[in-house]
Parts: sequence; structure tokens; C-alpha cells
Amino acid sequence: MDNGTTRREFLTTLGLVSAGFAFPSSPPTDKEKKEAGTPVRSLQPVMTRLTVNGKAVQLTIDSRTSLLDALREHLHLTGPKKGCDHGQCGACTVLLDGVRINSCLQLLASCEGAEVITIEGLGRGDELHPMQAAFLRNDAFQCGYCTPGQICSAVGLVHEGHARTDEEIRELMSGNICRCGAYQNILHAIKDVQQTT
Repeated sequence: MDNGTTRREFLTTLGLVSAGFAFPSSPPTDKEKKEAGTPVRSLQPVMTRLTVNGKAVQLTIDSRTSLLDALREHLHLTGPKKGCDHGQCGACTVLLDGVRINSCLQLLASCEGAEVITIEGLGRGDELHPMQAAFLRNDAFQCGYCTPGQICSAVGLVHEGHARTDEEIRELMSGNICRCGAYQNILHAIKDVQQTT
């Protein structure tokens, strides 16, 4: 810095140079890749056949599509909610071949031949599923955002058959978050159904 450059100018220059390394240019386009001889992978749509709420469905969409996005965006079943989209809140819970799963973490392409039940498919016509009725009786919801996932998870839990104590139910439902804090009433609703099955 003896050439008349001030400390401030030196640090500013250093910062600008560092920023160039920290923020690389945008990735090359497909055209640029072809010109450079780099192979370009094009994603082909994948056809998936499955049963959703008792109806045979065939979807041909991007192989990276999650089951949740397929249900919401392509089949217009908006019961499963997109909460965290990282499998941490349980708002997207559905039943896949009778097992409760986070549909945001499940690729549609891996569901070939599977049976999916969402909250929309639990009841029969106007008749509520016993778990839906128990949630109503026990006031087991407040804002309702998490309720479809809570109910699907609770149905799967009862079907599993190994949650009998309050502690076991709480532990096995811990993947479903209720930001309103209706946990005690959710517990009562699950126990209601367990006692009648």
C-alpha cells in the first residue's frame, strides 16, 4: 500500500475480487453446453399408474415430481397440505398402501401400482370416517391446516395397532405438528377410535 493506495481502497478492491469468487456466473445454458460438447440430459416425462382414493389414475409427468405435487397440482386434491416441504411437519401425510407417509418426500414415479388414500378418500360419500367423526366430537383442531395430515396419520397409527398408551400415541404422532396446540384433543380423538375398533 506504499503506492498511494489507502487502506479503504485496498479493502474495497479486495472485497470486489472476493465477491467474484463467491458469486460465480450463472450455469451454462443447454445451447452453451451443446456448443462446448458437453452432454445435455433432458428429463423425459414418466408415466405412473396408481389408485388414488379408489380411482385408477395414470399420470405422465416429470420424474422429479413429488407425490404431494402430483396430488395437489395434477389431481386437484388439496387436502394434503404443503407445509414445510421437507418432511418435518406432517401436513402432507397420506396413506400409501395403508402406511402413513409424508407425500412431499415420496416421488410419484416410485408409486407405480400403489394405492394412495388422502383425506378426501377416507369417508364414504357423506359418511365420515370414524377418525374424522372423532376429531369433530373431540374438537381436535383449531385453524384446520394440519388436520388432514393429522387424521391420515391417526388412521395409519390405529391400523398399525401398536400405540396403546398415551405416551406411545404422542410419540408416534410426533411427526405431525399442530401449531395451534390441539394435541390433547387429538389424543382423545385417537383413543376414542381405538376403543371402538
